[in-house]
Amino acid sequence: MVANMASGSRGQFTSRFGFIMAAAGSAVGLGNVWGFPTQAASNGGAVFLLVYLCMVFLLAYPMLVAELTIGRYGQSNPIRAFRSVWLQGKWGAILLGVIGMVVVSLILSFYAIVAGWLVGSLFGSGLTLIGADSASQWLTSFSTERNLILMVSFMVLTMFVVRNGVANGIEKWSTRLMPLLFVLFGLLTVYIFTQEGALDGLKMYLVPDLSHFTPDVVVSAMGQAFFSLSLGVCVMTTYGSYLNKEANLPKTAAQVALIDTGVAFIAGLMVLPAMFVAKHNGVEIFSPSGELLNSDTLVFTVLPAMFDTMGAVGAVIGIIFFLLMIIAALTSSISMLEVPVACAVEELQQKRSSAVLWIGGLVTIISGVIVLNFSSLFGLVINFTTVYSQPIIALLITLIAGWIWNRNQILLELKQGCPEIENSLFWKIWPWYVRLVCPVLMLMVFFA
Repeated sequence: MVANMASGSRGQFTSRFGFIMAAAGSAVGLGNVWGFPTQAASNGGAVFLLVYLCMVFLLAYPMLVAELTIGRYGQSNPIRAFRSVWLQGKWGAILLGVIGMVVVSLILSFYAIVAGWLVGSLFGSGLTLIGADSASQWLTSFSTERNLILMVSFMVLTMFVVRNGVANGIEKWSTRLMPLLFVLFGLLTVYIFTQEGALDGLKMYLVPDLSHFTPDVVVSAMGQAFFSLSLGVCVMTTYGSYLNKEANLPKTAAQVALIDTGVAFIAGLMVLPAMFVAKHNGVEIFSPSGELLNSDTLVFTVLPAMFDTMGAVGAVIGIIFFLLMIIAALTSSISMLEVPVACAVEELQQKRSSAVLWIGGLVTIISGVIVLNFSSLFGLVINFTTVYSQPIIALLITLIAGWIWNRNQILLELKQGCPEIENSLFWKIWPWYVRLVCPVLMLMVFFA
């Protein structure tokens, strides 16, 4: 069977903690830090939070279990994993795996550009601290040369981690970087709470505004929950393939979802108060239409302006903040690069070092093309991958898990790490839920 085609010498995560940190690291990306908080604040604060928590449970978690289960059953890259559960649709399974690999590579190509900006801001804050203002200005000012250099530096860092394999690369660095991320989040949040204006941000974030409880908010929360867990790009399928058969998949998936949700919530506790501290310090945080500034404007304009108003202390806070952001970006980027690398190693029988070099190099070239044609390509690639491709791939994976894969095989796979699952409430609900409810919810995300 295709499920047994993976080599016995294939890499695996050596501990449950290592997998959880790696999977949570993939899920905890830039969207958690700069997208979720302002989206929550603009959509009724605690109202959005509660709806988001429901959507993590109702949409993201069941789909995460599906991707992890397919991956572990196949014990191989997404192409073979999909073939192992879709025996009658060989070419369809291959096509889905290839498309997933291409889409995640394109996502990495623009992600590396943004992460490069973060690298520039990190070193820019450090140079400001020692008085090297001209060098700092070059690192933080938008230019083609600067974008290329910083993007390449981030891709080299990503390739270095992935080159060392699952246990010695991805797991090793995830178990180091994720705890550091939590510590930095805690330090920065506590410091922000001590500043004037922070309470206004907390009120906007945590006090519910029931007038915002609308169908649009429900769909927005649904989309945020879906994108937050790295679903629909074969990352979790690939990571699931590195799990041993003793892993309790529903429990492990729940832990990953809880960590990701917790980080998003804490990011809100940090970012929204920080924005109102910036407002107190004279920084504009609202657009001309009266909406909170968000995304790249928040990270690269509003918060740096706040750091500037705080003198030397602000430079130190800036260093901590951008280090935090780079860690979040790196733990996501290594998971993205691992998908095509795993395919190349197993489908083309290439050495990992060679696969990392040429695939990472190809992604870097694509990123370079985007940088050189930034105004026309950057937004186009983002829309093609995240707005259209990712939800469609996730929908197809859901249909495979719900309608194509044999129910008894799914049960046997889940029972290997959780023997009691057959008589549990989870098993009574999940197969039918993935079959009937998740596809409908995914269509709502796609057409929203």
